[in-house]
Amino acid sequence: MTSAIIDAGAVRLALGKGSARVDILKGIDLSIGTGETVALLGPSGSGKSSLMAILSGLERADEGRIMIAGLDFSRLDEDSLAAARRGRIGIILQAFHLLPTMTALENVAVPLELAGDVNAFDRASAELKAVGLGHRLDHYPAQLSGGEQQRVAIARATAPRPAILFADEPTGNLDAATGEGIMDLLFDRQRETGATLLIITHDPALARRCARIVEMRDGLIVSDKPAI
Repeated sequence: MTSAIIDAGAVRLALGKGSARVDILKGIDLSIGTGETVALLGPSGSGKSSLMAILSGLERADEGRIMIAGLDFSRLDEDSLAAARRGRIGIILQAFHLLPTMTALENVAVPLELAGDVNAFDRASAELKAVGLGHRLDHYPAQLSGGEQQRVAIARATAPRPAILFADEPTGNLDAATGEGIMDLLFDRQRETGATLLIITHDPALARRCARIVEMRDGLIVSDKPAI
């Protein structure tokens, strides 16, 4: 493995208190090298999405070490976490989370512009062309198919060239054929950018497309091995 870009140790997360307390993550140790493709596999309720939220800085752990791209996320406040995510982390979710009043181009460009990129619209246009949507730049989300909306979401995530891409059930709202095409695209973009890719899924076939499979059950990692 190359140097770890994700290094988490003894990560714990619980919800509620007293008799209502539910342990979500029960002491997670996970290290991922730069440029790796890793699937986080497990059934609903196993803690996959909670772990991704912590590793991406969207959620805070109760305990543990979370080193992401050389930064200690466990010591950062909310504003600092938001700043740390910017440009370092791209997130692709099952729900596309596109702004309905913005065109495809604006959905990709505006986050870049807010981050201070003076070439935001040029970069957004190039990224949308790279995902096959050069002819849809001025279309609004409601005018796009589900697969096209997810392509916009991928372009938005990859445009800043983040070191890490997180994808949480990225094909969950798509039919099988469209979902397969989206995963082809996502892996293509990962190879072209060199980003580390962590995919959360309950689908073993999708998990096997990654180089490594980490399996979770009941808030614990129960298996961590190369994909066959």
